[in-house]
Amino acid sequence: MTFGQASQDDIESSGNVLPVVLWHGMGDTCCFPFSLGSIKKLIEAHTNGTYVRSLEIGANIVLDYESGFFIHPNKQVDYVCKQLAQDEKLTDGYNAIGFSQGGQFLRALAQRCPMPPMRTLISLGGQHQGIFGLPKCPTLKAKSCEYLSELLNYAAYEDWVQEGLVQSTYWHDPLHENTYRLKSSFLADINNELYINERYAENLNKLKKLVLVKFLNDTIVQPKESQWFEFYEPGQDQHILPLNQSKVYKNLGLDLMNERKKLQFLSVEGDHLAISTSWFLKHLVPLLLEAH
Repeated sequence: MTFGQASQDDIESSGNVLPVVLWHGMGDTCCFPFSLGSIKKLIEAHTNGTYVRSLEIGANIVLDYESGFFIHPNKQVDYVCKQLAQDEKLTDGYNAIGFSQGGQFLRALAQRCPMPPMRTLISLGGQHQGIFGLPKCPTLKAKSCEYLSELLNYAAYEDWVQEGLVQSTYWHDPLHENTYRLKSSFLADINNELYINERYAENLNKLKKLVLVKFLNDTIVQPKESQWFEFYEPGQDQHILPLNQSKVYKNLGLDLMNERKKLQFLSVEGDHLAISTSWFLKHLVPLLLEAH
């Protein structure tokens, strides 16, 4: 992704822009210059130099990369909650952009850690109803990806896999819904599927806006509809159940968010996270410039 200079309109309209927090996806880090490093610069350039914090999980880039595979999301969310609480620049609130699994991690943060307050959450390809298939693995060799896929298919809900492999914590098997609800150590909890945590729905509804971006030609997220909070109807893996017919719609307070016009659904042609600079500037930067 390349980026240009801020336009005069951008600068004039962004007198008091909220800080922005970024959370990378699997196989990425906070600061690679060809991914989130360039996006950080892009946002800064088009928001009059607003503060952008790209989250690094752990003490260095290596640990940050490994966190995308091996550090349980619950631990990551707790770590980030404490880190952001110590960041004085975020005291009055911030907007957030999550990339792939970073989308559901930031949503968990909004639900579990309401201070400092998250205002607008933009989820780019986040798997909010989980995945049931992993045909490709960014940055991993083919054999490693095959092993990962086999592990998810045959042992995702084993305790040792749930504890040691991030992707298993949002593996959602529609053919074994009860097993998923009982054994999922992350997604079933943040989606209020095991029991109803009213605080989750209350905190999520504190968002000014939840923006869900779906990639129409996605070859990594299965099903791609999970990016819009939709998933297979229980008991099969062909028919997608519309969001407003799913239990999570009411259990998580998404119905209220929709009534209050806080839910926004965007789609873009392309594979997973294949987003152009022009699309980013046209559709996402204005959300960051909105008055708060």
